[in-house]
Amino acid sequence: MRYLLFAFVLLVPLAARAQELTVFAAASLTDAMKDVSALWTKAGHQPLRMSFAASSTLAQQIGQGAPVNLFASADEKWMDYLAQKNLIVADTRKDLLGNDLVLVVPADKPVHVTIGPGFDLMGLLGASGRLAVGDPAHVPAGIYAQQALKKLGWWDKVSPRLASAEDVRSALLLVERGEAPAGIVYGTDAAVSKAVMVAGTFPDSSHDPVSYPFAVVKAGDKPEARALLTFLAGPQARAVFVQRGFKVE
Repeated sequence: MRYLLFAFVLLVPLAARAQELTVFAAASLTDAMKDVSALWTKAGHQPLRMSFAASSTLAQQIGQGAPVNLFASADEKWMDYLAQKNLIVADTRKDLLGNDLVLVVPADKPVHVTIGPGFDLMGLLGASGRLAVGDPAHVPAGIYAQQALKKLGWWDKVSPRLASAEDVRSALLLVERGEAPAGIVYGTDAAVSKAVMVAGTFPDSSHDPVSYPFAVVKAGDKPEARALLTFLAGPQARAVFVQRGFKVE
């Protein structure tokens, strides 16, 4: 009897772990997903294991076999990358959120500008200042930033002055620390920082729509993962995303 009880005690945490879900999510989703995770746990589920980074980094990790149940990307490109490799469950893919692309400056050096072709971005950066962005080679926020800078005619001048970061939160940090006089991030990132302010918002016409597709990863497909995706599209999670400044699709 004692051995049976010991075996039962061992099996309980193993069973609980079996229901835990791993979520890979774009860095810009950090605060909102932590809030949603708390609601998910309050509803009686196991806490989510979450990893936040650039969508490109996370997608490549999934491509290399990282054990993940659900992926939330900050652009369509990296979800397409996994779809082309047949690594997501196609019929679970949902575009749940949108965002704004904004120019931020240190809060102690407030500036308000209208972003358009006539705006003097180089003047804002000064003689040697750099523009903090997610790396345009692979980070979605940086890719959107590059699109906007090209559309507005600034790319050729500003590209040698970029401070490229590994993800959008790292770009935000450069401005927070005063290491860059300005940066391009999402509106939701600016909202979580007291050390920066939004100087202006990029016109929607200057870049592709900022879109967040979510999908269940094929290797981690199970009922609980699909239930989580349904929860993320439901009213409780939507309210969190709206409160955090996301556009709800």
